[in-house]
Amino acid sequence: MKKVFTLLMCAVLLALSSCQFSENIYINEDGSGTVKFSMDASEMMDVLEQLGDDASGEMSKAVDSTIVFKDFLVEYKDSIENLSLKEQEKIKAMEDYKLHMVMDPDKKKMFFDIETDFDNANELRDMYKAMNNFNSLKGDETASDNLPLSPFSSMGNEGSTLVSYSYDGKVFKRSAEIIDVEKHQQSLDSIDKSAMMLGSSKYRINYHFPKAVKSFSKQGAMYSEDRKTVTYEVAFIDMLKNPELLDIEVVLED
Repeated sequence: MKKVFTLLMCAVLLALSSCQFSENIYINEDGSGTVKFSMDASEMMDVLEQLGDDASGEMSKAVDSTIVFKDFLVEYKDSIENLSLKEQEKIKAMEDYKLHMVMDPDKKKMFFDIETDFDNANELRDMYKAMNNFNSLKGDETASDNLPLSPFSSMGNEGSTLVSYSYDGKVFKRSAEIIDVEKHQQSLDSIDKSAMMLGSSKYRINYHFPKAVKSFSKQGAMYSEDRKTVTYEVAFIDMLKNPELLDIEVVLED
């Protein structure tokens, strides 16, 4: 259990370094699909000594690990029950998610994916809450309480910004609304502590549809050859400061 949480804590720090973030959504004909949130944190491999001896020891070996949280809850049931109720709730909220983590110190590669399935696009709004639950896992009482906030702490149902999605078979929409201006500013103030590390970070959306894309509401998007996949990228800091930057409407061919 301790080893697992050591690796999880390393993943927590992914959001605090110079990472490249991707929001990947795969939509089926019936509106169901899969969402995968990815981080490429290879640039942080040079600063792993900041994690301390225990974490550095774990990170000295190549890792290619997948955690299915539904199985994780069963396997570590007894250990999880020893955590605080708050930590237990965070872990149990991840039941339908799967985590894939790849770390290769020799090649200086570090990748992190977390994914889940959804029945309709409205459920996609919950992924930020899941990300924040995961990024705030401590695992034991020796974990630091002084880690900076996740860059996504302002997103989700309990944050200052509500990100919502819709899809009716013809039009896909992503929209963000700042619902608590004061809380949003507090999140930005916290994130400013990591601004230098996040300065080169990008936020990329990769949306995969069952039909070809007829139109995309932003200039500068890239398309796959069959136009069923559209990619769009913005500066991560810009997106955090102005969540509406990724308000998007995608119209599909008939």
